[in-house]
Amino acid sequence: MGATEPLRGRPGTSGVVAAGTGGLLDVLNVAAVLLDSHGRIDLWSPQAETLFGYSAEEALGRYAGQLLIDEEDLETVLGLFAQVMDDGESWAGVFPIRHKDGSRRLVEFRNMRLLDERRDYYALGLAADQATLEQVERNLSLSDQLVSQSPIGLAMLDTDLRYISVNPAEERMNGVPATQHVGRHVSEVLPFLDQSFEGSMRAVLATGIPILDQYTVGRTAADPDNDHAWSVSFYRLEAPNGTVLGVATSSVDVTDRHRAVEEQRRTALTLQRSLLPHPPPQRPGLDVAYRYRPAQATVEIGGDWFDVIPLAGDKTALVVGDVMGSGVTAAAAMGQLRTATRTLADLDLPPDQVLHHLDHITDDLETLATCVYAVFDPGTAQCHVSLAGHLPPALLHADGACELLDLPTGAPLGGCGIRFDSTSFDFGPGDQLVLYTDGLVERRDQPIDACLAVLLAVLDDPTRPLDTTCDQLLRILRAGGDHDDVALLIARAG
Repeated sequence: MGATEPLRGRPGTSGVVAAGTGGLLDVLNVAAVLLDSHGRIDLWSPQAETLFGYSAEEALGRYAGQLLIDEEDLETVLGLFAQVMDDGESWAGVFPIRHKDGSRRLVEFRNMRLLDERRDYYALGLAADQATLEQVERNLSLSDQLVSQSPIGLAMLDTDLRYISVNPAEERMNGVPATQHVGRHVSEVLPFLDQSFEGSMRAVLATGIPILDQYTVGRTAADPDNDHAWSVSFYRLEAPNGTVLGVATSSVDVTDRHRAVEEQRRTALTLQRSLLPHPPPQRPGLDVAYRYRPAQATVEIGGDWFDVIPLAGDKTALVVGDVMGSGVTAAAAMGQLRTATRTLADLDLPPDQVLHHLDHITDDLETLATCVYAVFDPGTAQCHVSLAGHLPPALLHADGACELLDLPTGAPLGGCGIRFDSTSFDFGPGDQLVLYTDGLVERRDQPIDACLAVLLAVLDDPTRPLDTTCDQLLRILRAGGDHDDVALLIARAG
């Protein structure tokens, strides 16, 4: 409002200004006082009553100088009042006032002349306690410095997901100046980020539930030729009355860590694939198909493995195992166990004895592993199998009947020192043995019994090509975003 701006409507009879809600004005408790040209109080806001201690009934109609100013300061105040009323120049500053309780307080004033439609002059005084004002100023300055100097990218967006403000760190991350953020939709500023980024903000706006440390990978104008990674948190902004104002984001650039982890993942995957068998050789009386799928929702590789090992007398060993843990360590342990298993298989030991020796070897590796070891003998049309803490194989009979083998589970490999058992069963032409790791049938949102039932339901056609069965099992049982590797091996007697 200017120094000589018309007052709409004559103030008329004296009255009290109705209080409203106003955020910062409420914090400052800004008082409004309107004086006529003689200095008498014509309007007295509720905040004025709080600041000066006088009720509207006590203040209205009295001379402000006599009510609020000590005698020794009165001449100065009258001079300032006359200056404002004569030349229309606003005056602002700190001045001591006398509170109703007799105390002397410093108040920040801004005084200005108002002119109504009848050319009558009034003086409007806005006042706030100086100590409160200084505290708010300090808090605002501190908040501004925290935001502007923060190494974390900070942004505020409205309910339409258009930028309201960004700090310098966010500018640098996005490679877009602040002026080109404001008013633009997030998809305009960051067109190459995954759609989950916008989806997360909409979810936070709808629910009010913050999302913390969401891992986001994409490209920005800051480096459009390379992927970057950020850990982003989202939270809803609300007014004191609960009105939703928008959403705020805080972003930390974790690109270096992302690239280091990706490199570790590539190293582990290369190591693991080099240790897994190439297409297995044709074995007498046996057709084999297999699949290996790394985890999709993690940056590390697990220790799943499978193997098809030729034995004396046209026999074949079928192996599936799972080293606990992930990364290079798990992949290396898997390679050692696979090599040890092949060495022990050459001794033509029963399955339980192979697992017994693997148990001691795993103890030296300071890890745990599960394993299923089966030996098929085409001469007797039998299979001999032993488990070490592993899920039971599925047996699909040539007539279409399907079952999970009821076998002693045993304990995982790793120095437990318990006894393992071997079980024999008929395995004639057309029968199929399905070996798998837990990544195929374990879900965070479903009981494992339900997934095993689905496994058996998929195994409904003994004449279907083995590769087709492998693909169907993975498609039906393995959901997107799985957190575990899968090794799958299917053998059919010929």
